[in-house]
Amino acid sequence: MRMLADWLIGWPERVARHLTWLAPLFARITVGWVFLLSGWGKLNNLPQITENFISWGIPFPHFFTPLTSGIEFFGGLLLLLGLLTRISAGALAVVMIVAIKSAKWADVDSLETVARLRRVRVPGAVPVAGHRRPRRPLAR
Repeated sequence: MRMLADWLIGWPERVARHLTWLAPLFARITVGWVFLLSGWGKLNNLPQITENFISWGIPFPHFFTPLTSGIEFFGGLLLLLGLLTRISAGALAVVMIVAIKSAKWADVDSLETVARLRRVRVPGAVPVAGHRRPRRPLAR
């Protein structure tokens, strides 16, 4: 009986050791896809995004709009392909820090608030775990 219990307990652990690569792959593909779509949308709507950058007070908006859009698009593509992932992730992190600082910093009073900032809706994007829309009560 002990041998059966050891096998039943040890089997999932042995299988899990072989699948440790799966979670980072899923995360890389998900984040890459979101940034690829976000960058593509911005590249196809540069005049509106430039106006947003001007309203947020970002310096040199006509330079930084295509730059950040390109970083999002090509960074997401590189993440999807698994090429230069650390460099891409670093560039995307810098873009996101500057985006939060320039567009949402007035709304931030703690790290918890940063986690609750309204997310940009990207068509075709996979929702992040734990982020759900509040349910609306049924009309009676």
